[in-house]
Amino acid sequence: MDPLVIARLQFASTTIFHYFFVPVSIGLAFTIAIMQTLYVIKGNDIYKKMTKFWAVLFLINFAVGVVTGILQEFQFGMNWSTYSRFVGDVFGPSLAIEGLLAFFMESTFIGIWVFGWNRLSKKVHLASIWLVSIGTILSAFWILSANSFMQNPVGFEFADGRAQMNDFLAILTNPHLWAQFPHVLLTSLATGAFVVAGISAWKIARKHDLEMFKKSFRIAITIGAVSAFAILFTGHWQAQYLVKSQPMKMAAAEALWETSSDPAPFTVLAKINTEETQNDFEIQIPFLLSFLSFNQFSGSLEGMNQLQEMYVEKYGPGDYIPPVQTLFWVFRIMTGAGGVMLLLGFYGMYASRKDTIANNKWYLKVMTYGIALPFIANTAGWILTEMGRQPWVVFGLMKTEDAVSPSVTANEMLFSLISFTLLYTVLAIVTIYLFVRHIKKKDHDEKEHDVAQDPFDKEGGAEVVS
Repeated sequence: MDPLVIARLQFASTTIFHYFFVPVSIGLAFTIAIMQTLYVIKGNDIYKKMTKFWAVLFLINFAVGVVTGILQEFQFGMNWSTYSRFVGDVFGPSLAIEGLLAFFMESTFIGIWVFGWNRLSKKVHLASIWLVSIGTILSAFWILSANSFMQNPVGFEFADGRAQMNDFLAILTNPHLWAQFPHVLLTSLATGAFVVAGISAWKIARKHDLEMFKKSFRIAITIGAVSAFAILFTGHWQAQYLVKSQPMKMAAAEALWETSSDPAPFTVLAKINTEETQNDFEIQIPFLLSFLSFNQFSGSLEGMNQLQEMYVEKYGPGDYIPPVQTLFWVFRIMTGAGGVMLLLGFYGMYASRKDTIANNKWYLKVMTYGIALPFIANTAGWILTEMGRQPWVVFGLMKTEDAVSPSVTANEMLFSLISFTLLYTVLAIVTIYLFVRHIKKKDHDEKEHDVAQDPFDKEGGAEVVS
């Protein structure tokens, strides 16, 4: 057993599982804040009832996300100590600010929000959920500032064989961060919105509290559709940035072995032959790749074979071509899922405004399954981001094979992989059970005591305390 392979499997599994919860927290917090804002503005109690219903799912998701995030950090010290030592002085400020500012802000105002329903004025209480939403966004920003350093190292100098930060402003203005952050934020908003819209569709199909869930669906599908549309542009800008900063990643995503013609065609499907470094079969759209890369119908892109020669000359002997098959297909899975989300979103907006959503049984069923779409797109996108950087863990500075802990054996890594997987399985079962139990309730009485209800509510609070 190769310790490197096991360490990478564990990192992939823990990161993918943790990221199921991150965008849901960001998207749900924002959507709930919108709902409560409507309650404060309109004074309609149905929005308050709606806010409390979705609050339960948000709090469950947030709690599990915290646990999975803590477990994810453990592996840096266990499996990737060489890497941690190398980047620790750069990552330290970003991760400290994320923990001490953003996460502390989220946790504090979640407590104020949960227990402040009958203690604070409507506007102050509303401000608390907006601060929770802002905290989740800031948390993502600081984590991405660290990830962006791995993709595009800036603001550092070498000292004692380690990277040490010498320009914090350069970390915050990293071009990769500002190409990545808007895209991640919008995908998170779309994820939370599609979770709300999909569950609302399920409830509407079963005639559960129709008035509330039709309004809930309309709010969520509007956020989801607008976000999905905006994602087209942020994804486009990010891809154009990567064409310049990480051309090997984009060449692999297009299975482009040789420098393209001018103009460059976009490959829709291909039979990739990695042994011969060529494609045995291709379906292409002329001009499209040039337009996507340069906003014009001209321009060529460098192929992987030419980039390999350039990287060998710059970085020394080695194989710098990432797993082409994986990157090619996850890129198409990501964009395909995003396209379906866009279509479902715009149709849902139309049907909701026409007030025909309750009669569209086929759409309600599709939308329920559509909850999976943003998770598929997010996972595919992060696989593209991280595997496309290979063989580097910090691009141009440290290879992944040099980042693994030297003193941890394969058996020890395998034990931790199995242990983490079993624990994550238990967490997944518990999370799904709690979600399903809450969603399946037919009666959503506002006075029903749940985790979103103030236990000291004067209207029946003694019943909870007792």
